[in-house]
Amino acid sequence: MKLAEALSIRKDMQTRISQLQQRIKNNVKVQEGDDPLENPVELMRELNDCLNQLGTLIWRINATNSATTDAAGRSLTKMMAERDALTLRVNTLRGIFDTASAGQSRYSQSEIKLVTTIDVKRLGKQLDEYAGALRQLDLEIQALNFTTDLIE
Repeated sequence: MKLAEALSIRKDMQTRISQLQQRIKNNVKVQEGDDPLENPVELMRELNDCLNQLGTLIWRINATNSATTDAAGRSLTKMMAERDALTLRVNTLRGIFDTASAGQSRYSQSEIKLVTTIDVKRLGKQLDEYAGALRQLDLEIQALNFTTDLIE
């Protein structure tokens, strides 16, 4: 199984666990004299099986991420940490850029005028560079995900 497939299965399992949790909640209490629509004990067994399978899958994904490297010798784990940091940088700078470049409406000359205190053009160029680096890094990670076999 490829790493990308395992990541997809992990997402599906997390969704399934969430659904099972809701189904259990819907059936753990019923009006006195009524039966639950589904057997909560069976649902709990199924939930436990899913959680055990997910734990094993997460371990295998993490082991694969640690053992897999790109041509420069960076592990997938390191690359994902770099991606997370770049994502935070891009989102933070985008918020600052949006605030700094927003227009101002004044209805009269007596209203207070706000001025931008940073170089918006330079910030925009930085933002574009970081966003490009983020896209490139994400493509590299995705390529490894589709070509790497999951560790048994």
